[in-house]
Amino acid sequence: MKRGVIGIVMVVVALAGCRPFVHYDPDRERGGKGAEYTVSKGDTLYSIAWQHGHDYRTVARWNGISAPYTIYPGQKILMYPGQTATTQSADNSDETPASTQRSRRSTPSPEPPDDNRTLAWQWPVNGEIVNTFSGSDPGKKGLDIAGRMGQSVKAAADGKVVYSGNGLRGYGNLIIIKHNTTYFSAYAYNSKLHVQENDTVKSGEHIADMGNNGSGPAMLHFEIRRNGTPQDPVKYLPKKGS
Repeated sequence: MKRGVIGIVMVVVALAGCRPFVHYDPDRERGGKGAEYTVSKGDTLYSIAWQHGHDYRTVARWNGISAPYTIYPGQKILMYPGQTATTQSADNSDETPASTQRSRRSTPSPEPPDDNRTLAWQWPVNGEIVNTFSGSDPGKKGLDIAGRMGQSVKAAADGKVVYSGNGLRGYGNLIIIKHNTTYFSAYAYNSKLHVQENDTVKSGEHIADMGNNGSGPAMLHFEIRRNGTPQDPVKYLPKKGS
């Protein structure tokens, strides 16, 4: 009996060591939707909504936050529909926004229509897809694309950077680009970030250098979301070789 038990334990341990990297999902970890999120320095409304799998406009509506969606460290953000959370006034000079947005370009570019027809998607890196998208697996919200350390990561379409940092657990150095009010893309596991929040970027622009997920080979984790919902990037990107 003891030998049998030891054998089973060894098999379980071996299988656990073969698990692919799984992104942190705070709602799944709590077994359901969280009640509130406390804003930390560096957070943006876009990054909070992204982390919890919501559309940023929905989170803003739940919390009575209007454009430009300024939030503050210590502020409580409701992550479900209900009574509006207490928000802090942007006019309070004693408060510092959670994320201070700086722009390299003083002239904002016009935002494209809220659909996919005007977005000319391109691959963010050249490389083999080592993990594909799954609509049913919370740990596979995008593509993992293999490459080499330091390889250039490029914007997949025109847009504005709404998050640039490493505050989202499971994504490492992350960039989120808003292409219009409907479509966003994300670029994770970077070793170095070359753009800041509020920067406007062009399709194909060098925005980061490839890294890894903390261990193992170099790769980029790439996501596209429509109204906050993860999409299969392959359905948007040009066919390989085209």
